[in-house]
Amino acid sequence: MSRLVVVSNRVAVPGEQRAGGLAVGLQAALEERGGVWFGWSGKSVRDESGALHEQRDGDIQFVTMDLNKRDVDGYYNGFANRTLWPLLHFRLDLVDYDRGTRETYHRVNALFADKLAPLLREDDIVWIHDYHLIPLGALLRERGIGCRIGFFLHVPMPSADLLQAMPDHLRLLSSLYAYDLVGFQTQRDTDRFQTYLRLFGGGRVLPDGRLQAPDGRHFRAATFPIGIDTARIAAQAKAAANKSAVKDLRASLRDRQLAIGVDRLDYSKGLPERFQGFERYLDRHPDQHGSLTYLQIAPVSRGDVTEYRQLRTQLEQIAGHINGGHAAPDWTPLRYVNQNFSHATLTGFYRAAAVGLVTPLRDGMNLVAKEYVASQDPDNPGVLVLSLLAGAADELKQALLVNPHDLDGVADAIATASTMSLKRRQERWHAMMEHLHRFDINHWRRSFLGTLESA
Repeated sequence: MSRLVVVSNRVAVPGEQRAGGLAVGLQAALEERGGVWFGWSGKSVRDESGALHEQRDGDIQFVTMDLNKRDVDGYYNGFANRTLWPLLHFRLDLVDYDRGTRETYHRVNALFADKLAPLLREDDIVWIHDYHLIPLGALLRERGIGCRIGFFLHVPMPSADLLQAMPDHLRLLSSLYAYDLVGFQTQRDTDRFQTYLRLFGGGRVLPDGRLQAPDGRHFRAATFPIGIDTARIAAQAKAAANKSAVKDLRASLRDRQLAIGVDRLDYSKGLPERFQGFERYLDRHPDQHGSLTYLQIAPVSRGDVTEYRQLRTQLEQIAGHINGGHAAPDWTPLRYVNQNFSHATLTGFYRAAAVGLVTPLRDGMNLVAKEYVASQDPDNPGVLVLSLLAGAADELKQALLVNPHDLDGVADAIATASTMSLKRRQERWHAMMEHLHRFDINHWRRSFLGTLESA
C-alpha cells in the first residue's frame, strides 16, 4: 500500500483537539497507510516564511510550516478568504479583486511546493485539500513530482459564469488539470466544473467521462460527499445527556420544545434570513406561541473583517427586535449566543432539540445537518429543517427541505417539524440514519483514495 501524504491549510497535530469529522477521517487514513500530514502551522512569525516543524506519532509524520504576517495577510486573510471564499459561495458582490493578495496566494502555494517536494517519494499518494491550495498540484508537477495527486474541494463550485468573473480565472482553475482526480461534494459541483472546463477552460469531456486538458492530459472529476463519524457521534450525544450544560439547558426550557442552530458566524450561513424566518413562524403560527424556544449558537469567526462585524451587529439587532415583539415575562423566543462549546456538549444540545435548523444560503456539504441527525434519540428523534442549497440536501432527503430565502416556507417548516407525529419522525430519522451509517467519514476517504489509486 502506497504511503499517503495529506496536505491541508491546517494540520491536526498530536495533542490538539480534533473536533471536526475531517480531521478524524484523515487521521484514520494516515494511521492505515502511514505517511505525512503537511500544512501551515497556524503561526504568524516575524522572520521569513518557510521554517518547518516536525512531529511524529507512530507511522505518521506531521510537518508544519510557519508563515510571516505579510504572507498570512495576503494568502489566507486576503485571497483565500476575501476573494475565493465569497466567489465559491456565489457572493460576487463581496469578492475582493486585489492583485497583490492574488500574487501572494500563488507565491505561498509555491513555497508549499518547494518545502513539500523534497519529502515526497515516487510511489506516494498525495491528497490536497480545499480552496487554499488549488494551485499546489500544478506547482508540484513543475518541480518534477510524478506520483498520483488528488484534490478535494470542500466548499461549493459555482457556475462557470461566476468563475469567469474573477480576473485571471484561467491561471487558477487550469491548475486543477494537473491532478489525477478532482473531487467535489455534490454532482452539481462536478457538473459545474466540467461546464467551466468546456466553456472557458479550453478542455473537453470525453465519452468515457474523463476530462481532457488543452494540452491533451487526461484526468478525472468525480463526486465524493463527505460523511461524519456516525457511530462515534451517536454514542457521544447519548453520553452528553449527563453533562451539566445539557441538563441546565433542558431545565431552562421548562418543558418547551427546543429548536437549535449551530453555525460559524459567516454570511454564507443565512443567519439573518433564518432569524427572519423564525420571526415569520411566530407571526404565522400564533397557536404555537410560547411552545418553542430557538437557540442559535454562532461563534465569532474572522472578527476583524468588516463584513463579519457588520453581520454580528445585524443579528444582534434582529434578535432584539424579535424578542422585543414576542417575548413573555417567562419566555424568550430567541436565544442568540456567540460562545464556543465543546463538540461533545454540542451533540448533547442537538439531542435535546426537537427541531434542527440548518438553512445556509450556500454550503458545500454542512456536517452540522448530519451531526444533528446522528445525535438524536432513536425513541424520540427530532426533525431536521434543511436548506436546499446545502450539499447535505442531496443525501438527507427525509429532512424538511426549504429554500432559505422563502421566509414563509421556513416558518411553516418549523411549525410542521414541531408538531410532527412520533411515527413520522421515526420513519424519517431511520432512513437518514441508515444512510449516514453507510456513507460515513471512512467510506468517504476510502472511496476517494480508491478512485485516485485506480486513476
